[in-house]
This record gives sequence, structure tokens and C-alpha cells, in this order.
Amino acid sequence: MKNIFNKIKFIPVLLLLLVSCEDLDLAPENQFTDSNYWTSVDKAQTFLNTAYSQMQKSQYFFYNEALSDNAYNGRGDNAGAASIAAGIYDPSLARIKEEWNDRYAGIKTCNLLLENIDRVPNADPVIIARMKAETRFLRAFQHFQLTTWFGDIPLLKKDPSLEEASKISRTPHAEVVQFILSELDAIMPSLPKNTQYAAADRGRITVGAAAALKARVLLYEGRWEEVAQVTQQFMASAYGTYSLFASYEGVFLQQNEYSSEDILSLQYVPQFRMWGEFFDMAPLSAGARLNALAPTQELVDSYLMLNGKKINEAGSGYNENNPYVNRDPRLTGTVVYDQYNWKEGDGSSHIIYIKPGTSQGSAADEFVQGSSSTSTGYYTRKYYDVQHQTSLNSGLNLMLIRYADILLMHAEAKNELNQMTSAVWDQTIRLLRNRAGFTDAAALSFNSTLGQTGLREVIRNERRTELGMEGLRIFDIRRWKTAENVLNGYAHGAKFGVLSVDNGYLRVNLRTFDPAKHYLWPIPRDERLINTNLSQNPNW
Repeated sequence: MKNIFNKIKFIPVLLLLLVSCEDLDLAPENQFTDSNYWTSVDKAQTFLNTAYSQMQKSQYFFYNEALSDNAYNGRGDNAGAASIAAGIYDPSLARIKEEWNDRYAGIKTCNLLLENIDRVPNADPVIIARMKAETRFLRAFQHFQLTTWFGDIPLLKKDPSLEEASKISRTPHAEVVQFILSELDAIMPSLPKNTQYAAADRGRITVGAAAALKARVLLYEGRWEEVAQVTQQFMASAYGTYSLFASYEGVFLQQNEYSSEDILSLQYVPQFRMWGEFFDMAPLSAGARLNALAPTQELVDSYLMLNGKKINEAGSGYNENNPYVNRDPRLTGTVVYDQYNWKEGDGSSHIIYIKPGTSQGSAADEFVQGSSSTSTGYYTRKYYDVQHQTSLNSGLNLMLIRYADILLMHAEAKNELNQMTSAVWDQTIRLLRNRAGFTDAAALSFNSTLGQTGLREVIRNERRTELGMEGLRIFDIRRWKTAENVLNGYAHGAKFGVLSVDNGYLRVNLRTFDPAKHYLWPIPRDERLINTNLSQNPNW
């Protein structure tokens, strides 16, 4: 797919004007529905590439973490993260409108393609069927993102007329979900497995991607038996050849793109299509500009000790004065902490001194309160591209679903069904911990004495540490209905403050989450001003 993105231009999104409900039919459609356009598979592929490019913004991928208790957006209001996390937003927030507009832009692209691709003359019907299946996947994906944030949404199975767009109403969430699942089931026979694509086509939607998205939709709906069925088939290689990559740190390096773990990724091409969020996420001494997105102490504290115990558990061996020793190695693969050994692609490395008073020689402390340094005392390592371009711009693909998540979904579903056994544990959590670098038997072995409730806590924490800084935590705490517990009160940073306040852990942000309204985002104000048939979510 990188090769395809490299060779074929996108249809400019500005031309399409693929925006919100009031604009759904304002695009110059004659440019794309006239038979003069649909003359070749290459032109149809150009249209499909645009739909791929609209899947997700890299900014959302990263800054969605700051909507949760995993990270803090301390500079500006990137992707609305600061406003949403603090609970001070309303239906006019730019992020709310952009999410709505961006998703419906993608849906419009998909509908126009589906309504016109059959005009392409002398095309291979197998290729056309596959392209339709890819397009229907992308349309289902966009609807899924919308209904996850907003609940009831307009369901668009075709491109609406201007009159229809101005009067459309919201479709119940359950009906939207059923449409998504039906679409995914329908397209699977037309999609190849990951092993059936040529190298030039890597990154296209596969039957594995469709099955993985289906599992995620079912997971968010709490349909545990169906989740377990899909993930079990996945683990049995029914949808392709997938497995955990040998190295946790290596999963996120450019040289290991399209590994056995990658199921669905946002595609980027060095020098042609790139993302640059690490310019505001990496340590200043690694070439970053300032720090906007920083992991929280709450995320750091969630990583277990190597003996499998939580840091506050008796016998864990945790030393608050030397807190990063003997911890889950995924911490080092995800978060940059004081005296971190920062490595570059050329084999060079240097120590990151963050805590005030720890720097040596010509090095400077990275944390200075109120400066452009990290606001929490931590930086991000995961997805740092050691082959980056100027200003830390990267062409590294960003994984939306990877095989580790399949294992986590399976473990969660089996436990919710009260079917967690030693065999299931070994197929899921043990595999993940083995790959992470745990060797202690207590960390690797199944503990049946925990019961369903105790295992639920273990599995949920495993999701957090395995998937940390990958933009998924906010969706987990919303579906678990625990957001009201973890997003009320202060988010903290490292122990760089005065001991009389929270034992020295920095208070970096006061969070507010109202369970009566914040589990759903409000329908954007501008949409409802144009279309009075759009109802509003409760308490907005």
C-alpha cells in the first residue's frame, strides 16, 4: 500500500468538500460521477486511496490518550484533549465538530465510490469486488468511530441528496452497530488473507482486518460469547497468519512494519505522507520542540513488578526512591523516565536526565516547571522513529489493531463468560508477558484463586500496559463505565514536587468527568443549527 500511495495521487479532500451534514451534498459530484471520470481501475483506486487517507488522523491516534488517565496534554488544546479531559467542553468544541466532519467526509468518499465504481469498463470483476469490500470496510469503520463517540448518529448507506441531508435524523446506536456487523460479515468472502497480498499491496484491508474490527465492535458492545468466537477463530488462523512479534519494542520500529502482529494500520510513506506528533512528545535532548503530550504517573504506576505484583502490593519489592527498577519491560518500551537510556538508530545513546538536580556534565535537566519541557516528568518512547526525518517527521505506519489486542479481547471475553482457565490464560496473558520479558513463574502462571473479579482487574490492567499510548484507553474506560472513577480528580506527574502535596507527585491537571453526560459526546452545535431533526444527547 505504501507503494500505491507513493505512485498514485489522492483526490484532494478540499475539492470533495466532504464535510458535515449540512455540506453532505455540496461536493461537486459531477466531477466524480460523470462517466468521463470512471474510465479505469487506476482512477477508482485513486478514489479509494482518498478513503484510506481519511480513516484516522495521527493527531487523534496520539492525543486520544490525553482524553484518558494515561496522558496529559499540557500545551494548547491539541485535538480538544485538554478541554475534554478537564470536562470544560460544550457542543461548539472544534474537536467535536472535526470528528463529526472528518468521519462523514470519509463516509461520503466511500458512498460515492460504491455508487460509481461499476462504471469502470472492462474491469476484472474480482478486483472490483475486492475494492468494493475495502470501501465498505472503511465506511463501516467510520460509522463505528462515530457511534462510539456520539451514540445515535445518522446512518448513511448512500450519498444523500441536499434535501435529505438537511432533514436527516439520528439512527439508534443498536441499528448502526447491526449495520456495521452485517457489512463486515458480507465483505469477508471478497477480502484476501494477509498472506495473499503481494508486497506492493501490503496495507490494504484484509479479511483479518474485517474480523478484528468485528471483534472490537462486539467487545465494545459487551457481546462476550461472540467476541470469544471471533477471536478463537483468529487464534486458529482462520483469517490469516498472525502472531506476536518476537520483540515488544521492535513491534513499533519502521524496519518491522507489516510484521506478523500488524492487522490494520494507518499507512504512511517517508517524504510523501508523514506524521510529526513526536516533535511535541519526545525529550528535548532528542530533538523535540516542546512537550505537549506526556504520560501520567497513573500510567507509570500501572506497570507491574517483574514478580507479577502491583507496586503497592505486599512483597512487590517496589522502591519509591528507585521506582523504575525491576518493572514490566513494557514500561521502558513505552515511557521515558528520569535517567532513561535513550537510543538512536545509529547505535548511539545518551541518558535522559529529567528530575531536577540529576543532570551531569553538559547535560541539562529535562524538567523545569512551566517551561517547554515535560509537564509530568515523563516523555513517550513508543513509536519513536529512529529513522525520522527533519523535525522528527515520520513515515512509520501506526497500528490501529494488532494481534496482541486479539489475545486481550479473547482473555477478557472468556473471563466475562466465567470461562477463564489455565489453558486460556496460557494462550493469551502468558504469551503477552513472555514476549514482554517476564520470567518469574508468579508473573506467568494462572492464579485461579483471584476469581472472576480479580482476574477482571488483572486483564484490564494488562490491556492498559500492553496498549499504553496507542489511543485505546479512553474507549476501554468508557465501555467499562470506569471513566467516572479515573477521570475525576488530579492527574499526576513524577515525584518532583513538594512532599506536603500528594506525597510529592506533581499535580498536573484537574480532571472532571460527569457520568450523566460525558459518556457520549454532544452532537455539534453547528449541525443542529442547520438541521433541527438532529436531537441532542442527554444533559447537553
